[in-house]
Amino acid sequence: MCGIVGYIGEQQAAPIILDGLAKLEYRGYDSAGMAIFNGEQIHVTKAEGRLSVLENLTRGGETMPGQSGIGHTRWATHGAPSDTNAHPHCNTVGSIAVVHNGIIENYIPLKNKLVARGYEFLSETDTEVLVQLLDYYYKGDPMEAIAKVLHRVEGSYALGIMFADRPGVIYAARKDSPLIVGRNEGGCFIASDVPAILKYTRTVYYLDNQEIAVLKADDLQFYSLDQEFLTKESVLIDWDADAAEKGGYDHFMLKEMYEQPRTVTDTISPRIKNGDIVIEELKMSDEELLAIKRIHIVACGSAYHAGVTGKYVIEGMARIPVEVNVASEFRYSDPILGEGDLVIVISQSGETADTLAALRDSQKKGFKVLGIVNVVGSSIAREADACLYTWAGPEIAVATTKAYSAQLVALYLLSMKLAKLRGTVSGAEFDELLMDLRALPDQIELLLGQKSKIQKFANRYLGAKDVFFIGRGIDWAISLEGSLKLKEISYVHSESYAAGELKHGTISLIEDGTLVVAVSTQQALFQKTISNIVEVKARGAFVMAVTNEGNKPIEKAADYVLYIPETNKYFTNSLAIIPLQLFAYYIAVGRGCDVDKPRNLAKSVTVE
Repeated sequence: MCGIVGYIGEQQAAPIILDGLAKLEYRGYDSAGMAIFNGEQIHVTKAEGRLSVLENLTRGGETMPGQSGIGHTRWATHGAPSDTNAHPHCNTVGSIAVVHNGIIENYIPLKNKLVARGYEFLSETDTEVLVQLLDYYYKGDPMEAIAKVLHRVEGSYALGIMFADRPGVIYAARKDSPLIVGRNEGGCFIASDVPAILKYTRTVYYLDNQEIAVLKADDLQFYSLDQEFLTKESVLIDWDADAAEKGGYDHFMLKEMYEQPRTVTDTISPRIKNGDIVIEELKMSDEELLAIKRIHIVACGSAYHAGVTGKYVIEGMARIPVEVNVASEFRYSDPILGEGDLVIVISQSGETADTLAALRDSQKKGFKVLGIVNVVGSSIAREADACLYTWAGPEIAVATTKAYSAQLVALYLLSMKLAKLRGTVSGAEFDELLMDLRALPDQIELLLGQKSKIQKFANRYLGAKDVFFIGRGIDWAISLEGSLKLKEISYVHSESYAAGELKHGTISLIEDGTLVVAVSTQQALFQKTISNIVEVKARGAFVMAVTNEGNKPIEKAADYVLYIPETNKYFTNSLAIIPLQLFAYYIAVGRGCDVDKPRNLAKSVTVE
């Protein structure tokens, strides 16, 4: 989850590195540091706290002159946040510096062997083992030392490495943690993600597992772990550079919520052609699609919640059985996959560690994997048998909004494609679905216009200690994501429950004044949800309901009602989630929380 940036070239490195780290602070913000070669030695400055502490300490990089360097913003795993545990880490004499994203699983036995050989460790991190191992193996050939170290370590890593006696070179390597290499006319870059260097170059190279990059101001080469020369093709990034900036909004999260209409449009428009759904990226013939007997959706966090919605939509439309699995459980449960099974993995970053592992495990068993991914060139995008991109653009806020909305519509498109092929929807029904799908961006725009109304309501509940979200069917899937949004950015305890489960224990938690958010967009379940609202009201709850326009009877049961425009029953999640996102946002703002960087969280979970 940590963020890495490196630069070597004609300009001063420190300001470029600080600027890049600012774009990656969503990946970690416990501490930050830089190592810059100043012409004589590697100068290291690092500090606990947000990146601003390091910026102030170095006066925006002015106190660290030099044209090559590496930087890091940390999300603590091994060792508490501190100046000592912050990266970069150096060997005892300061001649080697390393920044690292990932986890070295066998660092303890390696550390014990190094201690036995007289090495002293200052930090609690696994990363310090890497730099001390490099010191142990270094005999004047950096590539030889790096290769020996990487053959010894187990786990995941993305590395930026500098040697004081190789002042014109930065070395980079990766295994199961993202790292890209960029190049422009004035130099070369490394970064954990595209937004860090988008301001400087759009030409990037994606390192594959166990590859090493050698960066110089005027040269860039790639090697295997066995030091064999590799030829790699560059990728041109077509993201708008302004997409990684706040653009006048108070927070990236608010900006990204307002980008959802465009995100949904960009995701669905290329796949609608001549009144039909055309998904060329599937790389499956109609016969192969018709042969699908069961689907396994595997994901984490909000992507998992999108998958829960996908289950209801695919089963309802296409009548294909769907299982939804948390990726970490899927990979360790020895899942039973059979003939005709398709595995769908969903990830915004395309680097989510457990999801990526589930993909690889499924492929080892001989099953096809479809990735639904936002980041072009990411590990899942490259390794999946087919990839359906969501085209949300860079998402900077830790709490996802627009990427989640894009994942939903990607699943709708797939469901409609399968349903039409299988004949489970008529031609007229398909046309109506297509019309409702196309209407979603404008309807989302309309709901975003209700922000003032939602903000006023949120201000009444800034002191809430517990909030419960309830719903049935797709409404429960909506509740899962609404609850997560609230808890992860406002730190208010929040839980989501299938409304039918209330009497099986949950209702005992309801007391006078408890806020219950009831989602009721499925007309066939409307009256049952009304009954659940009445139940919690009888125990003293205050109920905010989210329902379709025209469902006026709910006003007699709920205390406060938010209406969404009419749409197909399968698409209501795309609309009902908007007021829930806004509600969570304004609760967090009102409580003084750091909305874009919630405590203890990072954007891309690239370690288990």
